[in-house]
Amino acid sequence: MQCPVPPEQRPLREYEQLLESWFFVWPAHNFSELVRPLATSWLLLAPLTVLVASGSWVMRNHPAQLVLAGLVAAVALPILLLVRQWLGWTYVHRRLLSERVEYEESGWYDGQVWEKPLAWRQQDLLVAQHQVQPVLRRLQQAAMLAVILALLGASLCQAL
Repeated sequence: MQCPVPPEQRPLREYEQLLESWFFVWPAHNFSELVRPLATSWLLLAPLTVLVASGSWVMRNHPAQLVLAGLVAAVALPILLLVRQWLGWTYVHRRLLSERVEYEESGWYDGQVWEKPLAWRQQDLLVAQHQVQPVLRRLQQAAMLAVILALLGASLCQAL
C-alpha cells in the first residue's frame, strides 16, 4: 500500500528531525548533555537578572539577597527551554503512539488522516518506548531539578 503522508510529516521522520536539531538533541543521549547547555544559559542570563535586581531600592542594602534574587530569576530561561523541548518531544511521542497519522497534502486547509499499517505501528511503538520515553524522563528530571532549585533559591532569598 502506497503511503500518502509526505515524508517530512511521517512520525519516524519527525523523530529523526528532532535528533538532527541542535536544540532538541540535548536530552537525547544522557542527562549531562542536557544539563550543560541549560546551565550555560542560566550563567549567561544571570548577570542581566542580577543587574535588573539591583534596581530595587530595598535590595541595594542586602547584596547577598540581591545576587540570590538575580540568580533565582535566571532559572526562568532554562525552565522555558525545558518546556519548549518537552512540547516538541511529547508531540513526536504522541504521533509515534497514534494508530493514525494526521497530515497535510499542501497546506493547513486540506488535512487528511491515514491509518498506519501494522508494521509501521510496531516500529513506531518501539521507537516511542525505547528512544523517546527515556528522553521524556530526562526532561522531566531536569524540569524537576530546575523548579526545586528555583524554589530553594527563593526560600533562601526570603530567609536572608
